[in-house]
Amino acid sequence: MRNKFLGTGESGYHPLRKIKIIWSGLRFAVFYDFSVAYKMVLSLIILTLALLFQEWIDFELLLLATGLVLIAEMFNSAIEAVCDFLETRENEKIRAIKDIAAAAVGISMALWLTVVISDLARLTPLLLQYWRN
Repeated sequence: MRNKFLGTGESGYHPLRKIKIIWSGLRFAVFYDFSVAYKMVLSLIILTLALLFQEWIDFELLLLATGLVLIAEMFNSAIEAVCDFLETRENEKIRAIKDIAAAAVGISMALWLTVVISDLARLTPLLLQYWRN
């Protein structure tokens, strides 16, 4: 896609090309970044339980929290990759940039864990009752 500010890249916008790029990036993040993969798998399991028991608030909260933590993880991975590409040696400024990105992941992770633990505590009794019947 052509960058309208820099005047670089290919001309023409095509929505299907954008979707292909999105899926490519998501696939890369899931297959090569374990921190993204396990959060996605655990969230999908809990989201399935929330849908099964029709716990819509739990579903929506977990969906938002998962989206937030995955976005933070992917931004962090991208920032770290760019920093490592630009500066291969130890650099205090690069370390500060990476630390700030990691702090954003830490905050989003704390929110995600709070929602996951809360949802598991609420959904576990429903699951046990379902299995008993």
